[in-house]
Amino acid sequence: MRKVNIGIIGFGNIGSGVVKILSGRKSLLAQKIETEIVIKKICDKDLAKKRDVSVDKALLTGDAYEIINDPAIDIVVELIGGINPAKDFILAALKKGKHVVTANKALLAEHGNELFLEAAERGKNIYFEASVGAGIPIIKAIKEGLVANKFDSIIGIVNGTSNYVLTQMTKEDCSFDNAIAQAKLKGFAEKDPTLDIQGIDSAHKLVLLTYLAFGRIVSLKDIYIEGIAQVSAADIAYAKELGYTIKLLAIAKKEGEELEVRVHPTLLPSEHMLAEVDGVFNAIYLSSDLAGELMFYGPGAGQLPAASAVVSDIVDLTQDIKAGLFRPTLNSRDDTSIKGLRKIEEFENKYYFRITAVDKPGVLAKISGILAKFGISIASVNQKEKLKSHIVPVVMVTHEVKEKNLRGALKMIDRLAEIKDKSVAIRIEGV
Repeated sequence: MRKVNIGIIGFGNIGSGVVKILSGRKSLLAQKIETEIVIKKICDKDLAKKRDVSVDKALLTGDAYEIINDPAIDIVVELIGGINPAKDFILAALKKGKHVVTANKALLAEHGNELFLEAAERGKNIYFEASVGAGIPIIKAIKEGLVANKFDSIIGIVNGTSNYVLTQMTKEDCSFDNAIAQAKLKGFAEKDPTLDIQGIDSAHKLVLLTYLAFGRIVSLKDIYIEGIAQVSAADIAYAKELGYTIKLLAIAKKEGEELEVRVHPTLLPSEHMLAEVDGVFNAIYLSSDLAGELMFYGPGAGQLPAASAVVSDIVDLTQDIKAGLFRPTLNSRDDTSIKGLRKIEEFENKYYFRITAVDKPGVLAKISGILAKFGISIASVNQKEKLKSHIVPVVMVTHEVKEKNLRGALKMIDRLAEIKDKSVAIRIEGV
């Protein structure tokens, strides 16, 4: 039976899961693909750390270049995360004629173009299924299962930490700070969850999804990013009263000849499938011309779901090696109907917004006058119970309006003497 040798750089949570699967299901995989996958070397900077899987100590090394420079190793699996030294390791592996499997969404989002070009020049591949949605096979679905489709939009819940926090705030009526504390206690949030809460992790994943679906390389600076730290329990409650649920969404959407790429909290109708995705689960909702609307759902994190995706990539590369095939990392091409990226000022959405005002005659008239000046049409207005003496929240939902018009109106409204707190605006999707 043919053998394919792999080297794993990074023996942490996911790396341990990969070893666990490849060791525990060695016979099953060999039977399915008629090839033996051999772990030839494992590298980690902390070899003394206790892990939930046992390996022969002879396999372990603290030097990644023992893997990269080994001519017998066919596939390098990078699982250390971060930009450097991961980027250097991947480039070196490609130059040594090795295929690469990675789960490193931040690296691919920021330097993917360079890495993919290097791989293509070397006739090698970088596979990265675990970088988005962990065990959800969304990348393979877009590249292969939906290869004949053109996409209108991708809307995804792709960060489990933020989704858990918003779920707790919605279902348990707890504060943002309490929800974060619970997420850390249960291991659903990092000690410093900034990248998750600020929407940056979701943006990294959106770069990859946009690349796959639209053949368009966007950088982080091209993406409008807004996190969930400013979402209050009050806004969640008011949204619920209106029939909406607030989720952090990553969105890539064609609008005419332009592409919108954005990450931000969003009101979804409570009956929308994405609105029902709770806890640490992820879901990606695709709108395509041939297959129609599809949703991919599953655990967006965790050792075994992520390791399952890594093993899937290893198996795919093993099959390519066995058959002597080279398949480009990305089989997408630029959508020539997309002429550019739409700027945030030109985004058009329905909006929920909340104004905190003094409860006295004439205030609503002033607000209405400013909204009319900016051409903003209101679908509904609700004045809530007083927060304290003479101060009331006013909740409005607009018809479709340009972002720059709404922001201009709220800026002018907030200058009124009767407005006692900065107004909050959240976009609405799915209606």
